[in-house]
Amino acid sequence: MRKPTTPSAIALLLLALVSPAARADLRAPQVPVSGTALATFLASQGQAIDVNADQLDVQALSTSPDAGFEVHLFGSEAQDQFGAYNAALAVPPLYLLAPGAATPGWFAMASFKTAPARLIVNLFDGNGSFVATTTYLGADRNNFAFYCSSPGGMSYTQDARNAGGAARILAYAGTGSRAGWTWFACETGPGPGGDFADSIALVQLSAAPVPVLRTNWGALKQRFR
Repeated sequence: MRKPTTPSAIALLLLALVSPAARADLRAPQVPVSGTALATFLASQGQAIDVNADQLDVQALSTSPDAGFEVHLFGSEAQDQFGAYNAALAVPPLYLLAPGAATPGWFAMASFKTAPARLIVNLFDGNGSFVATTTYLGADRNNFAFYCSSPGGMSYTQDARNAGGAARILAYAGTGSRAGWTWFACETGPGPGGDFADSIALVQLSAAPVPVLRTNWGALKQRFR
């Protein structure tokens, strides 16, 4: 668990439709969050969120064809990355959305497409000038999830992929000016537990949570052999 002077926020995902939080249940049980870093960050964003009681059960998502979203980076660690992956695969390819090395103000425009199924990510600098585009073939809009990578390892929204099946990314419904959006708070330290303020993302998209398969990672890998 890193202890930055201020919480490190890797990405602000602004997706223009309905939040997955609107249809998500609360986690049961809730995951203890240590320290005050996450609460302090959320309060600085005008959020009225109890980090130990308002966690949502959002681990995998589905969305409609041509669903698009915009990714804004702020306060990112140069070594950290934030992205998506196909939730149903035992060893999924990673679809980078937010490169930590990008300077503040950079953003990405991304969208799921069909025929063939793919995720297109366009990256722009702080002046809005085009930098690069990447196409990820095979991206599954019907069952995808998010990850955060750092020198300390990988964290996934799917608990079963994390060491010991521990929660490493927590989701919260946005409040006030962020109502209809979802915060994703990532812990990149060795765990278990942590302050979940190492990397933070804010998401709004036309998506619904995919029902969670209650299992461990060993059993999950066995399903895809």
